[in-house]
Amino acid sequence: MRERRTATDRRRAREREFETFAAGAAGRLLHAAALLTGEPPEAAPRAERLLIAALARTYADWDRLRDDDPYDHTRQELTLRYAGTAWHSRLRRRAPAGVLAGLGPQERMVLVLRLYEGVAEEQTAALIGLPVERVHTLCARAIRTMRGKGNGNRKTAPRPAPRISDSRVGGART
Repeated sequence: MRERRTATDRRRAREREFETFAAGAAGRLLHAAALLTGEPPEAAPRAERLLIAALARTYADWDRLRDDDPYDHTRQELTLRYAGTAWHSRLRRRAPAGVLAGLGPQERMVLVLRLYEGVAEEQTAALIGLPVERVHTLCARAIRTMRGKGNGNRKTAPRPAPRISDSRVGGART
């Protein structure tokens, strides 16, 4: 009887630990998932599904994560799940929306991991299975794309016509 009670107490303690973690990390992870999927944070069903699946996997692995950071584990799971679904959504030709709409799936992943989550280039490369140089290139290209989109693409914007002073126009003054 006592063994059953201690096992139940351990299970409840584990559940409380996970609930505390999920309550603290879910907001930031949902925002990262919304950036990945291109959905607005206030209405992001695909991002919510990604997050729920990633949190479920983290909960399943909770006992093995004693020495590891559960946030990193969940972020990795979220990113890998997105990578799998991004390929399928491209086949269905579902165009992403949102702030990162002009980026491809790999560019989105790299940009979210590097700039939003602050993951080092080497860790990002290891997480998504690309060489560090490729991650660097993808990040630079994504930043260029975002800068061009946010600034109205300065390269193609027309310049204002130069002012011509009255003295240069036929010498006539009014």
